[in-house]
Amino acid sequence: MIVDNQQRKQVVIVAMSGITLLNFAGPADVFTTADKCLSASGSKAGYDVLIASPTIDKKISTSTGMEIVCQYCAMEIKTPIDTLIVAGNDFNTLKKPQHHDFYDWLAFINKNNTRRIGSVCGGAFSLAEAGLLNGKKATTHWQLSDRLKKEYPLVDVDSTAFYTSDGNIYSSGGVSSGIDLALALVEEDHGKDIAIQVARKLVFYLSRPGFQVQFGNLLPVYESSNIAQKLHDWFVKNLHEALDVVSMAEHLNMSPRNFTRVFHKQTGLPPAKFIEKLRVEMARKYLEDTDMPLECIAEKCGLGGLVSMRRTFLRHLMTTPSDYRRAFRTSLKIDGISDILQSSLYHTN
Repeated sequence: MIVDNQQRKQVVIVAMSGITLLNFAGPADVFTTADKCLSASGSKAGYDVLIASPTIDKKISTSTGMEIVCQYCAMEIKTPIDTLIVAGNDFNTLKKPQHHDFYDWLAFINKNNTRRIGSVCGGAFSLAEAGLLNGKKATTHWQLSDRLKKEYPLVDVDSTAFYTSDGNIYSSGGVSSGIDLALALVEEDHGKDIAIQVARKLVFYLSRPGFQVQFGNLLPVYESSNIAQKLHDWFVKNLHEALDVVSMAEHLNMSPRNFTRVFHKQTGLPPAKFIEKLRVEMARKYLEDTDMPLECIAEKCGLGGLVSMRRTFLRHLMTTPSDYRRAFRTSLKIDGISDILQSSLYHTN
């Protein structure tokens, strides 16, 4: 839905302590650039962007060591807010007294007094702390998704999306996905043409083609006592084989039925699904770190041929192996290192 294009909108971005600069600077640049594009087109619409602190001292410490002094703290803003975005979180101050007033203020923010409420990366924890995400779908950085699920079980956490929305609540994943969210909000307000202009000026994708998920690890890190960890080296060595339940169970001197039960209980996945994800994880490393042909990677990781590997990548990562390699291939090669690594991978049994 496109709202009144002739009405200026106030965007308030609350930058949390310890923030990565891009968490709030990225969305701020999108909205201020959109304002310039709209002005150049003769439109009376636009955005007034305020960066605010969650504390009354109006100071924000950043992960770079830079300290920012804001013109406002969030609780002082009395003018109508069209879009409120809470960006980042270092978690050292999440539940400390200096933020209590901010969460009380945030808890009263709703669709009646603020049209849109959003978060970038760990900012989702602030929205959750204020109760704004209860019963809502939300995302955050993929490394934080399990923590968000555990600490705020009433939140429906999507750990893969760059950004998502549920009613008037919007959330985005890590760092640069805040730019994706801001561009989507500009497009929602003023249409695709303005959003494209902004994306071009910032040299950024309007919609990142083929990369609409966060590329977090498909498999968690297991403790050494976990059955998956015990089998890890054997799995990697034999990925090119069929690896059925019978062979896995035999390797641990277990019955197939008992192995399946224990494996599922300890990993949360059936053996076949675990192996498929492990194959994709290994293939990703080859794509990132070597120039190995796709056919060889597919064979080495037990993903069948190119068609089968492509289908599996699309299912798990929503991108193709070739597009993934273009996006994440190691860009700087130290002389000799890449060739040595590739040679060692080719000769792994």
